Amino acid sequence: MATIGQLRRRGVGFTSLHENLDTTTPGDRLVFHVFAALAEFIRELIVAATREALAAVRARDRAGGRPSVVTPEILRAARDTLPNPNPNPDACVTVIARLLGVSPDTLYNHTRPARAPPPAGPGRNRPMRGPLPGHSTGHLT
Repeated sequence: MATIGQLRRRGVGFTSLHENLDTTTPGDRLVFHVFAALAEFIRELIVAATREALAAVRARDRAGGRPSVVTPEILRAARDTLPNPNPNPDACVTVIARLLGVSPDTLYNHTRPARAPPPAGPGRNRPMRGPLPGHSTGHLT
C-alpha cells in the first residue's frame, strides 16, 4: 500500500495484470484498497489466533516445537565422552554424534554453555559452529 501511494504521488499508475486492476481509475483504486484491507484483516486474524494458541499451550505448561531426541542418557554419554583429556583423533564430534544417534548440531546445542544469541544479520540465522568449549579443533584434545 505504501509503495502504491508513493508511486501515485509521483504520478505513476500501477496495473496488476493478474487481477486486471489499474490504479489510475477510481473504481480499480477502490477495489485495490478493499483487497489490501482484506489482506491486512486476514493477517491480523492469523496473528491473533497464533498468539491465543501459544498462550493456551503455555497455560498447560507445554512447550511447542518438535520433541527433543536427546534423552538424559544420551546427554550423559555425550558429556562423559566429550571432555576426554587425551588426544584422540577418532573421537571427533561427528563420530560421537553418530554413535549416539544424533546430529552434530544437536550435540553442540546440548553440550555448549548458554551464550547470548549471535547478532542479527545475513547468514546469522544458524548457531555458530566451531570447536567445543576448551577445544581448539573439532577433534577432542
